[in-house]
Amino acid sequence: MDIKLFDRWDFDVEVKSEGLKAYISLNPVYIPHSAGRHTKKQFEKSKMNIVERLVNKLMRSGQGTRKVAGKYIRGGGNTGKKQNAIRTVKKAFEIIEKRTKKNPIQVLVDALINASPCEETTTIIYGGIRYHRAVDVSSQRRIDFGLKYITLGAFATAFNSKKSIEECLANEIMWVANSDTKSYAIQRKEEIERIARSAR
Repeated sequence: MDIKLFDRWDFDVEVKSEGLKAYISLNPVYIPHSAGRHTKKQFEKSKMNIVERLVNKLMRSGQGTRKVAGKYIRGGGNTGKKQNAIRTVKKAFEIIEKRTKKNPIQVLVDALINASPCEETTTIIYGGIRYHRAVDVSSQRRIDFGLKYITLGAFATAFNSKKSIEECLANEIMWVANSDTKSYAIQRKEEIERIARSAR
């Protein structure tokens, strides 16, 4: 019997980026909840199902003192409430399936590939002078960036809005999958890569 996510969506998904294939785990699960069994070792999170990693990124508080998409997002958010985050992802996937007629896991994987920056800058201190240098981003870090920007974009759109977080998350994933510049994640990726290009 095939294991399907929420007993609805199968994991027969194609990862189009060779560099990210080893870091996007598509191990079949019914419910994206591993009860922390991947927290003991460094970099073990790459073995965690990619949908669960999205759920975990949703369990965050507001940024508070830092602006996200021009807003100060304050509040306790969804920290520690994993069942709420799982329900949010499930409803968002239902919206994606209804609008795109595609497997939402495939749409999420495509979005992650589009949202992950290939270059960033690091600070180098040489002879007492501090300057920026462009560096390649590792595959693991690219996935982390992609998940972070997708969830932050969803929260920024839902904050002080009539739209629910489920609808905003679904919109953000669909926009990123289509490389739409309305998406916060695509805007951040382009900004990071632009700064890196100027620091080469």
